[in-house]
Amino acid sequence: MAEVEFVADEHGGVTVMRDGHPQSHVDVDDPEHLVFEYVQHMAAVLDAVHPAPDPIGVTHVGGAGLTLPRWVHATRPGSPQIVLEPDETLTAAVREQLPLPRGHRIRVRPQLGRPGVEALKDASAHAVVVDAFDEGRAPADLQTVEFFGHVARVLRPDGVLVMNSPDEPGWRHLAGVVAGARAVFGHDGSLALVAMRDVIKGRRYGNAVLVAAHRPLDVDEIRRQVGRWPFPSGVLGAAELARRTAGGRVITDGEARPAPTAPDPGAWRVR
Repeated sequence: MAEVEFVADEHGGVTVMRDGHPQSHVDVDDPEHLVFEYVQHMAAVLDAVHPAPDPIGVTHVGGAGLTLPRWVHATRPGSPQIVLEPDETLTAAVREQLPLPRGHRIRVRPQLGRPGVEALKDASAHAVVVDAFDEGRAPADLQTVEFFGHVARVLRPDGVLVMNSPDEPGWRHLAGVVAGARAVFGHDGSLALVAMRDVIKGRRYGNAVLVAAHRPLDVDEIRRQVGRWPFPSGVLGAAELARRTAGGRVITDGEARPAPTAPDPGAWRVR
């Protein structure tokens, strides 16, 4: 059974740890307070594509502390949200220690991400947010072109995929993930990527938020929204992303592999 810990910090929030890995940072009193840089990037993309305060339907693959669902509820009250989180022990602990706000429409389903997405109705989501980890790695069956095909079916015509796809410098794994997304969402300008500048420059392992849509993305607006947050981050549009991931080979279900493992963070804490 996974070991779940809740580590309070001086910022008024709590970090949810699972088997020693930081899963989420939650501020119950201020759900718009986002600490993890890639969660800020995801929020910025949602703000760019589906501006607040209109409600949106969101499916989250991976739940942990339910940080982003709380943010969506706070910024877009009334938004119906589905969270696919197979770890029922983790969900129960989070609900007890970090209660959800009143009036929320967040529904947590105890399902693995891939079969959970496959069971969703066509054109049922404004956004699919993928932020799932198993033993510190993004699961293999969420990296494939077949998975992207299911996401494309679930998204509305104006929908967007926002996916955390961490990788090491060189982006060998990410290049294959991008190739799969491009094969499904193949329109000009329909892909983008957001990451910390040192990750984009290939200086370290890090989270990369892949963005894909059925129609061209407003990359300038994504940059503007990303710039509202404090971390030094960059946005790659479709053409630049294609150059950075040239040679990437589509990952199929038959060749599926999880994303690389993050290096040991040592004495991890929220700064």
